[in-house]
Amino acid sequence: MRVGIVGGGLTGVSLGYFLSRQGVSVDIFEASSVLGGLAGPLVLGDGIPVDRFYHAILPSDDHLWQLCHELGIEDQFRFRQTKNAFYVDGAIHSMNSAAEFLRFQPLTPIERLRLAATVVRAQLVRDWRHLESTAIETWLRRWSGDGAFAKLWHPMLTAKFDGHYERVPATWMWSRLVRMKSTRSGANQRESAGHLVGGYATLLEAMATRIRAAGGRIHLNRPVKEIVVENRRVVGIQLERQFWQGGPVVSTMQAPVFRRLIPGAPADYQESLSAVPYLGIVCPLIVLDRPLSDYWTLNVADPRIPFTGIIETTAYIDPKYVGGHHLVYMPKYTAPGSHWQQISNDDVLEMAMLTLQQVARNFDRRSVQYALVHRERYVEPLHYLDSKAVTPGVETPVDGLYLASTAQIYPSLTNGESIAQHARAVAELILGSPQTEEKAPALIPHAVAAG
Repeated sequence: MRVGIVGGGLTGVSLGYFLSRQGVSVDIFEASSVLGGLAGPLVLGDGIPVDRFYHAILPSDDHLWQLCHELGIEDQFRFRQTKNAFYVDGAIHSMNSAAEFLRFQPLTPIERLRLAATVVRAQLVRDWRHLESTAIETWLRRWSGDGAFAKLWHPMLTAKFDGHYERVPATWMWSRLVRMKSTRSGANQRESAGHLVGGYATLLEAMATRIRAAGGRIHLNRPVKEIVVENRRVVGIQLERQFWQGGPVVSTMQAPVFRRLIPGAPADYQESLSAVPYLGIVCPLIVLDRPLSDYWTLNVADPRIPFTGIIETTAYIDPKYVGGHHLVYMPKYTAPGSHWQQISNDDVLEMAMLTLQQVARNFDRRSVQYALVHRERYVEPLHYLDSKAVTPGVETPVDGLYLASTAQIYPSLTNGESIAQHARAVAELILGSPQTEEKAPALIPHAVAAG
């Protein structure tokens, strides 16, 4: 069997690797010059590669740990204890211990108690489907109360969803609270996060090497013009100057992009793909010659600031791995049709600089070495209240055509952990049998994290 995979992002390469493990030869077609997609690298002006967008690996990411063990790169994990804070009412408030939580000034004692109850309640949910019909605001007001919702949740949700969170189910918050809790371990519940040396590029290259060794081929700078469908059967892949004809085809594109590639598919199926909405992102990357703060994540709960947060990844990545730089990402998620996608890069960067001056009082523009803006139209698939019926499945009504989309990962968050798990499951579905796993030594994640 030879399988064609459209898209060389983390999903496409992971899928190609899992298929290759079972003797399948794959052809991966990627439009850009590098693998990775949203998880791919960029090269700064001084030649140092860094992540285009911010990523973190947690000690609880078991599927990702397993994958790296299979590839022999688990020794490239690095972990550090990290800190979080909130920017509320013009001040930064740290929240990294029980003592700091009890002193969290933006909330009254009763509001702090109810906020803690919200986190505990999320951990007790066993069937997330019960949350699908409850609006996120309704659920948060029920458990956190009106005060905490107004002071924290409302401004953060407004920034995250570009002002439109009314139809978002409580499942969205539940999945984030559960993952947030997984960053903390030990008696003191200290938070830790980590990375692979070299970023996800290290993982991608390790999988690409295994794919090629198994007879697979990876084609860069090869955009796909069409996945050709005739009589409800996939025929092949039309490239700029070549027609690929092999066996099954798997698209890892976002649903709206996938629709444009399959004009020969049934019209009702094409229409269903258009029903999947996505958040986009406009994300400045500010590269500094010194640390900005002590915090990995500064959650912004201030309606005057448009950015969702300030993420300093070099709080857990030793700057020596990124050329001595300090990396600050400032995501602004955008709703479909948002004016943010039309704002010039210069204007976005100026807003980012003004925000840093307002929030980090020691910020000096002279410390900026590079300032870049990256945009993506389709980043995070949205699932609205009771809308699970519109989520496209892996199997399509076209014989031999599959879709491996991040929209199918729901309710898990889209990250390396969930993508590794999903790609393995899609490979099993295509092959019709479960894959056997090489077993990692017990407690490797905890041992490395502690080290």
